[in-house]
Amino acid sequence: MLKDITLGQYFPGNTVVHRLDPRTKILLVVVYIVALFQARGWVGYGLVTLVTLLCTALSKIKLRSMFKGVKPMLFIIALTALLNIFYTAGTPVRPGWIITWEGIARAVQMMLRIVLLISGTFLLTYTTSPIALTDGLELLLNPLKKLRAPVHEMTMMMSMALRFIPTLISETDKIMSAQKARGADFETGSLTRRAKALLPILVPLFVSAFKRADELAVAMESRCYHGGEGRTRMKQLRLERRDLIALILGGLFLAGMFVLKGFGL
Repeated sequence: MLKDITLGQYFPGNTVVHRLDPRTKILLVVVYIVALFQARGWVGYGLVTLVTLLCTALSKIKLRSMFKGVKPMLFIIALTALLNIFYTAGTPVRPGWIITWEGIARAVQMMLRIVLLISGTFLLTYTTSPIALTDGLELLLNPLKKLRAPVHEMTMMMSMALRFIPTLISETDKIMSAQKARGADFETGSLTRRAKALLPILVPLFVSAFKRADELAVAMESRCYHGGEGRTRMKQLRLERRDLIALILGGLFLAGMFVLKGFGL
C-alpha cells in the first residue's frame, strides 16, 4: 500500500506539459479544481474527464501511475459512495427500498469527482520538479511580500515537505519490512491490535525524519544558503506562447463549465 502512494513524485520528461511554466500549471490546476466543482450533470463530468485524459496523454504519464495515486483513497471513495447512495432522496430502485436512482447517480458522480480531483492535481507534481514548483509558487505569491509575509520561506517549506513525502514513505516501508523480519504482524488481528503493532514503527520513523532534517539543514548552511532578498535563480522563468495558449484554453474550459452548470448539464 505504501508503495502505491505517489504524491510528491516527479517524472522527468520533455513533453509540452513538462515544458509549461510552473506558474501556468499552478494557475491551470486552480482553474481545473474550480471547473470540476462546477460540474452538475453527466455532460460536465464527461468534459472534465476528457480534459483529464487529454492532459495525461500529453504529459505521457502512465495511467498505472495515476491509478496508484488513487488507490490509497479507495476507502474514502467507497465511503462517500455509500453515504450518497443511502442518504439521497428520490425514486426508489424498487418499492420499499431506501436506495434511489438519484442516490446511485450521485454516488457515481462523487466517486468520479474525487478520482478526477486526485488525478488532476497529481499531474502538477508529476510534471513539475520541486525547484520549479517552488520558484513558480514564490513568484505567484510575490505581492504578499508587501505585507511582509515570508513568501520565500513558506514556499520553500511547502516544496521540501512535498519532496520528502516519497522519502518518508520509502523509509516507513523499510522499517515495516525490518519489523516483519523480526516477527511483527501488521495484517492480522483486530483493528486495535493492528494499530498497536504500528506503534514501534513511529519511533524509528521520527528519529529518521529528524536526522534527515538535520542533515538537510547542515547541507544548506555549508552551501551558504539564504533566502529572501537578493537571492538569484540559475533558471529564470519566462512565459512563452505555449503558456498563453494554455491559459486561454483553461479560461475557455472554465467558461464552458459555467455554461453547462447554467443549463444543468
